Amino acid sequence: MNASVPSQMTAIEYDGAGGPEVIKTATRDVPKPDVGEVLVRVHAAGVNRPDVLQRLGGYPPPPGASDIPGLEVAGEVVALGPDADRWKIGDKVMALVTGGGYAEYCTVPQPQALAIPASLSMAEAAGVPETFFTVWTNVFQRGRLQPGERFLVHGGASGIGTTAIQLAEARGARVFATAGDDERCRACEELGAERAINYRNEDFVEVLNEVTGGDGIDVILDMVGGDYIAKNLKLLAMEGRLVFIAFLGGSKAEINFAPLMMKRGTITGSTLRAQSVEAKGAIAEELSREVLPLLETGRVKPIVHATYPLAEAADAHRAIDEAHVGKIVLTMG
Repeated sequence: MNASVPSQMTAIEYDGAGGPEVIKTATRDVPKPDVGEVLVRVHAAGVNRPDVLQRLGGYPPPPGASDIPGLEVAGEVVALGPDADRWKIGDKVMALVTGGGYAEYCTVPQPQALAIPASLSMAEAAGVPETFFTVWTNVFQRGRLQPGERFLVHGGASGIGTTAIQLAEARGARVFATAGDDERCRACEELGAERAINYRNEDFVEVLNEVTGGDGIDVILDMVGGDYIAKNLKLLAMEGRLVFIAFLGGSKAEINFAPLMMKRGTITGSTLRAQSVEAKGAIAEELSREVLPLLETGRVKPIVHATYPLAEAADAHRAIDEAHVGKIVLTMG
């Protein structure tokens, strides 16, 4: 270990399952990088919905992962594990991790790290990995979104939504979104959505069927589920793809599959956290090639709604349940 790295650090842990009140600061040993890993001194860490689900007891870390929450970090490489030769000490990286992000130091499998563009602050960079990895693999790999196709993202004002809107628009798709109030709908449209629908007072199926002349939507990215499932199937275009990444409204629904068959549609989805280092590394390679140039020029950017010091992680979790646009990020001071 680098002599300048301390033996202990401040980290966040969950004292049981429950609301934000179970979030505590703790002193932990600084982890040592294993084979193919680097140790990152964390400057900022993204706060994501899976962190909340883990806090509630519904999304435990995969076997071998840190119990410290946090799935994405931005910081500086300070130590190298055995056979870690992709990065060098001093490199500034943003990285996807399976846990451990809410801490002053975090180990990172080297294929899951990306160089931080000079255009991004550390707080902005911390808002990239989880959302950009998720959007890329689900919208462009599994959903196969092509230029000129129609794309809908539910929860358009979320971290995932703001990323999906920008990437889809930058790559030539016609973009639509849903959000929970008029202000967030305007934010979606400012980011590149052709039309954002306030789901509280408009029926997105009716609106988008009218907008598309009844042709429907080619790719739908859904994190809601529940009664949206049947509505999404009604809205799919011929050869349309419905991609699930979460079920905030419930994972069960009674639906008629005949429309899916008649439209030759596809239902797919994925989770990211449990995938292998190799699989995540392959996504990172595509992001380096296809997305980093967009981040470097500012064509696409992470939207940071607010930052909180690590010690105020409980307030950050409260904020993620409130109306916001973009990402909530923790900073290490």
